[in-house]
Amino acid sequence: MSDFTMDTDAQGVATITWDTRGKSMNVMNIEGFEDLDALIDEALADEAVKGIVITSGKEGSFAGGMDLNIIAKMKQSAGDNPAQGLMDGLMRCHGVLRKIERAGMDPKTNKGGKPIAAALPGTALGIGFEIPLACHRIFVADNPKAKIGLPEIMVGIFPGMGGTTRLVRKMGAMAASPFLLEGKLSDPKKAKSAGLVDEVVADPLAAAKDWVLSAKDADILKPWDARGYKMPGGTPYSAQGFMTYVGASAMVHGKTQGAFPAAKALLSAAYEGAMVPFDTAIKIEARWFTSVLMNPSSEAMIRSLFINKEALEKGANRPDVADERVKKVGIMGAGMMGAGIAYVSANAGIEVVLIDQEQANADKGKSYSEGLLDKGISRKKVTPEKTDEVLARITATTDYEALRGCDLIVEAVFEDPSIKAEVTKKVEAVVGEDCIFATNTSTLPISDLAKASARPEQFIGIHFFSPVDKMLLVEIIKGAETGDRAVAKSLDFVRQIRKTPIVVNDARFFYANRCIIPYINEGVSMVQEGVEPALIENAAKMLGFPLGPLQLNDETSIDLGVKIAKATKAAMGDAYDNHAADEVLFWLFDQGRLGRKSKSGFYAYDDAGKRTGIWEGLREKFTKEGDQPDVTRVQHRLMMAQVLEAVRAFEQGVLEDIREGDVGAILGWGFAPWSGGPFGWLDIIGAAKAVEICETLSAEHGARFEAPDLLRELADKGQSFYSRFGGGAAASAAA
Repeated sequence: MSDFTMDTDAQGVATITWDTRGKSMNVMNIEGFEDLDALIDEALADEAVKGIVITSGKEGSFAGGMDLNIIAKMKQSAGDNPAQGLMDGLMRCHGVLRKIERAGMDPKTNKGGKPIAAALPGTALGIGFEIPLACHRIFVADNPKAKIGLPEIMVGIFPGMGGTTRLVRKMGAMAASPFLLEGKLSDPKKAKSAGLVDEVVADPLAAAKDWVLSAKDADILKPWDARGYKMPGGTPYSAQGFMTYVGASAMVHGKTQGAFPAAKALLSAAYEGAMVPFDTAIKIEARWFTSVLMNPSSEAMIRSLFINKEALEKGANRPDVADERVKKVGIMGAGMMGAGIAYVSANAGIEVVLIDQEQANADKGKSYSEGLLDKGISRKKVTPEKTDEVLARITATTDYEALRGCDLIVEAVFEDPSIKAEVTKKVEAVVGEDCIFATNTSTLPISDLAKASARPEQFIGIHFFSPVDKMLLVEIIKGAETGDRAVAKSLDFVRQIRKTPIVVNDARFFYANRCIIPYINEGVSMVQEGVEPALIENAAKMLGFPLGPLQLNDETSIDLGVKIAKATKAAMGDAYDNHAADEVLFWLFDQGRLGRKSKSGFYAYDDAGKRTGIWEGLREKFTKEGDQPDVTRVQHRLMMAQVLEAVRAFEQGVLEDIREGDVGAILGWGFAPWSGGPFGWLDIIGAAKAVEICETLSAEHGARFEAPDLLRELADKGQSFYSRFGGGAAASAAA
């Protein structure tokens, strides 16, 4: 049975309805393209058909895009010559869309074609918008929840089914750039204002049918197919266009540092395509899209940012326990973290009790939600009614009795074991025996904190990242006695608040901080060695990291780094080996330079708190004259400091699934998204090359760079992490 069906009414309008079986939203696959092609042929050949409308059988949406599982497998299924196979497949798809666009009109006179309109009930993304772009007019339902756009760049590819070429020709490169290079999505009215769609109406299907019956030859001829067409904003070698493309190139390189191949390929397709006729431009677009699909970066990004992320959000590693969705959550501590957790919980429809020692603090915590909602009102993203509804769900109080009826507690008090223990006992004296208790901590061992609980099997760690309302990742930590129901409750809660969870076992710094701290420390250690700070920071940014290790340390605060260093040294004793970084951190701390919060740290800041550059005092104290290390060596140190910890975490069973390791790294601290995560990066360079880099670094800088046994094993056997563990297998799995 096809995902596409066609029905022709008495007036001669053929309605092609897209309704993907077994999916809540339409997604395109290869068979779908073939079915659509056959129906278009049938409608164009039928003399009784006066016009065609393409619509959706899904309420509130047209399509969510291409099935990225298919894209991820296209290279493998493209035969012995994958590049040629991909190019041929793409051109067949382009042929279908070009057939819609030309609609049977005479190639010489541009007359005699049949009008084809798109009637979108709502959301249209990716190929779900590229198909409408090939139609002659786009009608969209007045549905404020709908999103229109081309978000492909966010998962490591770009609009390669004509979206790039058509949007540049329709709008001009400058106007199209936010929608192509940033993946900007718009609601229907904003899409119409921007020129993405033609009409926003109450009934798009009826309006589209009326239009195709009245459309003339001139109404269905695309501007780029008409004689005398001039590209909006100018072609690359016009005076106006030249400045546009030079500026775009500088912008892309400034934002990506060359680390994201899709952005450069998109710009190349737009630039080269703008200088040739449309049909040649489509071939150029397909060529660059093939190049991106052949790049291992695209496969890694699609795998981590779409396939694996979606699997984790749907409960890939959830215990087989009945539904544990949260109805009422108690949040202990109304500071920045507790206030953020209260907001995302209430915004998801959960009743919230926000408790602090002082009523003023509890009220201040609730006002944080009010501030975010008011900001949403000013941006017309939230209604006053919605604001009142969300705030009504939050009870700010000092009274523990208000916790009665809570099925989940999230404790977010000061990072002190004795304070947390006291809160745990007070809470358990009030809540029911089935209530799950979660502690929000970034460093304290969960198994130790659970000793204060009368029900350790119902005690778990939930590590939120700050700011809670913006950060997508939540790290769930199982203590030694944590039971399946506590894990299921935590996963269901994270899903309710629309975050992405990873589940790890209890160990020092868990998973995320275990990898982040070595990244920061490696950068700081290089400062102590005399490496130019700007070289360290730019080497990181050239790898695709949003923040260099020194800026990240300023953001998280230097005094926190000092506190962690002291605690780690006390716990590890003689095994502690981070003296180079400590020398720099403690020196800055003694000078009162605590990072952004004190407007002084590795960076200098102006009175408004804006960074003005590396603090010169840092260079005067540590930077040495003479040769500086090669940028590649600096990058290897920064990368290996993190990825080796990820491998060790997996090897030791702290991390149970490499998919969680990769998704968690990208969402948690922005680990080089183009690589797909630490394990994705190791697979791109290969285990043998990774071991080679480790041997060089360990000889120069010590045991922290020694290759873990698992990495050596993969190198010896010629295996990759995803070929062996990609299905969720543990590190202990047999080869």
